[in-house]
Amino acid sequence: MSSSRLRTFVAGHVALSTDDFVELALGTPVELWLGVEGESEMEREARLDAARDILADNPHLPDDVSRIAAEAIEAYAPELFNIVPLARPAGRRSVRKGAAA
Repeated sequence: MSSSRLRTFVAGHVALSTDDFVELALGTPVELWLGVEGESEMEREARLDAARDILADNPHLPDDVSRIAAEAIEAYAPELFNIVPLARPAGRRSVRKGAAA
């Protein structure tokens, strides 16, 4: 069976995107914690109130989030930290202040 789309199952649900996976793993939408662009002050306050209620009901959620983030970093570290050194442009020298030429 070949598929061009990777599917991840979390608690019996299909996560088709990173946001789906995070929402299913945490049980809350990412926007609840990060906000949305252009939200009003009243919307922000309502969102933060809801977040406080969720944290009061689930005081272990920050630990769960940290664990999930650490597991994701560990699993994808090679891709996350795939650093390629950039070559310096030819003909440019770094000049240190006070250095003799």
